[in-house]
Amino acid sequence: MAQKVLSLRRDVDQPRAKLELVHWLVLLTLIVAAIVVVFPFVWMVLTSFKYERDVVRYPPQLFAEAWTLNSYIDIWDRAPLGRFFLNSVVFATGVTAISLFLDSMAAYAFSRLEFPGRNFLFLFVLVALMLPFQVTFIPVYVTVHSLGLINSFSGLIIPRATNAFGIFMLRQFFNSLPRELDDAARIDGAGEFYIYRRIILPLSGPALATLTIFHFMYNWNDFLWPLLITKTTEMRTLPAGLALFMGQHVVEYSLLMAGSTLALLPLFLAFVFLQRYFVQGIALTGLKE
Repeated sequence: MAQKVLSLRRDVDQPRAKLELVHWLVLLTLIVAAIVVVFPFVWMVLTSFKYERDVVRYPPQLFAEAWTLNSYIDIWDRAPLGRFFLNSVVFATGVTAISLFLDSMAAYAFSRLEFPGRNFLFLFVLVALMLPFQVTFIPVYVTVHSLGLINSFSGLIIPRATNAFGIFMLRQFFNSLPRELDDAARIDGAGEFYIYRRIILPLSGPALATLTIFHFMYNWNDFLWPLLITKTTEMRTLPAGLALFMGQHVVEYSLLMAGSTLALLPLFLAFVFLQRYFVQGIALTGLKE
């Protein structure tokens, strides 16, 4: 009898030991992946506090012999950083607000309305989702130039007023909401815009918060489009303005890292305050038809 009990314990302990081993392997893999992802940001922040001689030292060192705030002081004198910040806020916030409105309306139409060619038009959205920006920016630039919108906020914002990814993501989320809510509202005499505004949007807070982070982050970090559309220093956004510190023969790394650190702060704060909605939105946004 004792041998049978020991055999049963051994049979139970072996799968448990395997599960614990897998658990620790997964945990170790995640720790290594986290270090790989975080290390460049740590290097960027530490480099922003170094003297230039320590930045270009070979072999490179993570920690410097002496630390300084000169890069954070000099960058405000060397470039209109406040203006760059303001331009980035106007650009990223404007695009995000307009995109949320237009993307949500288009997603509502594709998800809740029945009209001829709906699936065919949504196929065009999926095709646009797969096209990289580099394929379309030349015709878009020519169009903006022909309208006389070069070097203006209108030229920056209008071509980004809607996004295929936003339409696709919100359409998938709207599909997960029960249609009985729409039917009940229609029985009470509600129109489509009322259903969209008073029923669908209030229930879509996590998805809208997630899309807000995506839109704001993408446009805040965008370098190529603002660089093409803006012609004067006063209209540069922060990523395009930081390119001023990259000369033909000399790159001022400490100033670049200080500017990049300052540019990262708004995104970091936005994610800290919205991470709960971000995670919830990712979890709830499925791929339902």
